[in-house]
Amino acid sequence: MKWSNLTFFSKALITVLVAGAIGSAVYFLSPGLRVDESKSLEKLDVSDKDVNNVTTSAELPLPQAEASSEVASKPLIRIAGYAWNAQSGIIVANGGSKTTKGSMMEKNGVNLELIRQDWLSELRNQQMKFIDEFDKGNDTPKEGVAAIMIMGDGSPFYISSAQQAIDDKYGPGKYQLQVLGAIGISYGEDKVIGPPSWKMNPQSMKGALISTVIGDGDWVVAVNYAFANGLKVNPDPTTYDAEAVNFIAAENDDYIEASKALIKSQNSGYTVPLKEVKGGKLTGKTINKKIDGCATWTPGDKMAFDALSGFTDVVSTKEFNNQMPTAVIGLKQWADANQQLVASIFKATYQATNQMKQYDNWRKKAAEAAAQNFKQENGDYWYNMFKGQQGEKNGVSYNMGGSRVFNLADANQYFGISDGTNRYKAMYDQVSRYLKELNPGGFNQNVKRIVPYEEAVNTTYLKLVKDIDAGTTYTTDYSKKATSVMASGEWHINFESGRASIRPEAKDVLDQIYNLLIQAEDSKLELVGHTDNSGTQDGNYALSTARAEAVKNFLIQKGIPATRFQKIDGKGQDEPVADNSTPAGKAKNRRVVVTLLK
Repeated sequence: MKWSNLTFFSKALITVLVAGAIGSAVYFLSPGLRVDESKSLEKLDVSDKDVNNVTTSAELPLPQAEASSEVASKPLIRIAGYAWNAQSGIIVANGGSKTTKGSMMEKNGVNLELIRQDWLSELRNQQMKFIDEFDKGNDTPKEGVAAIMIMGDGSPFYISSAQQAIDDKYGPGKYQLQVLGAIGISYGEDKVIGPPSWKMNPQSMKGALISTVIGDGDWVVAVNYAFANGLKVNPDPTTYDAEAVNFIAAENDDYIEASKALIKSQNSGYTVPLKEVKGGKLTGKTINKKIDGCATWTPGDKMAFDALSGFTDVVSTKEFNNQMPTAVIGLKQWADANQQLVASIFKATYQATNQMKQYDNWRKKAAEAAAQNFKQENGDYWYNMFKGQQGEKNGVSYNMGGSRVFNLADANQYFGISDGTNRYKAMYDQVSRYLKELNPGGFNQNVKRIVPYEEAVNTTYLKLVKDIDAGTTYTTDYSKKATSVMASGEWHINFESGRASIRPEAKDVLDQIYNLLIQAEDSKLELVGHTDNSGTQDGNYALSTARAEAVKNFLIQKGIPATRFQKIDGKGQDEPVADNSTPAGKAKNRRVVVTLLK
């Protein structure tokens, strides 16, 4: 892929700032010198309560196709987003791309235009145009967009990168981008596509090259799956590590291009030249590597499955069911000046989404409106993909699509407003940690700071939504036994020597486990403790079980239900993963294996 083809966000990941051109050339081209090393981190977030509420209400009239004359004189608000089914609720609330007669937006006094834009970099550019006009004193800018809709797990990357550009132009603190709310969630639509072996034996992903929009939500799905299964991730998209999962940036930050790159590589033999890395050091060799998989969403998934044989959905947001909300990101200063307008947009959306949850006519109308807004396929296509579809090709089955919309009860629950479990914060903090510790392509050298959750998210506008039935909170049923392994990984938790007391420095690791459980909250858990060979064999059986129990108790205190733990066990010193004759080996053997079951 040529540098000229890459946009701001791809370049922000790929460019690594160095002291000077000569130093850069020596650092990157000389064999044996170190580069960013592939890393194995703790995995991502999962919660104890699924977010899927239904509020019983009478069926309301569907929006009409005719443009609204009632709100035509009101300021036009523009919001841009991907072609993504998880935002179909706001589309049907508007009646389509522009506010129509009888729509929920019209009834709430909103004049709204929804714009499809699949390039992440162009979404940023449109938001920057809006800020430029706002800075000139235009209260309701006619240029750019007031807000964008993206995968919420991509917001730490997007907000931090865009905020850097805003601060550079206007000075720190003058303007801030914030997540204003969430209106839906991916439930299977966003996925990693690869050979079935990756699903049956995740370790077979070692050495794979995956095309994706780096830093966006689908990248997070792949990274999360890798870390959940103890695989290293290569953070540098210009190098290749045979001992890690590798990524290549999709052209134009476009998820469709991620699918196209996989198809091109598999069908025509297209390869990507990458500098070989071993143990964090460049070897001086160039590897021409075929692309083995991609991370994408509908219609990119269908495109790949139609074109290729022997591929399946390896992991998706159906497994990590709380990972990827449809986040609405806007300018704080504009939103603060128009609080009731922002609240009305959310109110209209949640009224429509609650209708979608109850009535098929509304789901079909939403699909028709999505087809009109996306200018792609027809209503039947988006209706079926919203529900999720299964297919089979040459004996290999696969899944496509799968989305949900949020009503007000869902949004309140997701942000922890109604039940105290802030799923979005757990995910946001974990992805921020990925960016900080992985430093993909020099992210931390280009972005001065990752905007913390407390600055990046503002739920004020959700709390202003009034005169709407919020519904009741849904909780996951953990009474049924889970039998299928979703992921299994080892965690090195520091305990007091010979005891089951968790040391203070282990809190960070345990917090990562909790975050993982918030993201995959439909899963049940098995905890198995292990020890080194110090002490007696019988004593170590008891000690390893006690340590697994200590982890369980910590997680219960954090809010994970006790009914979610299906098995607690200890294997003592019987299953070492390293040499017990060295201190380093002993440390690796003192571990707890966490297995997610579905």
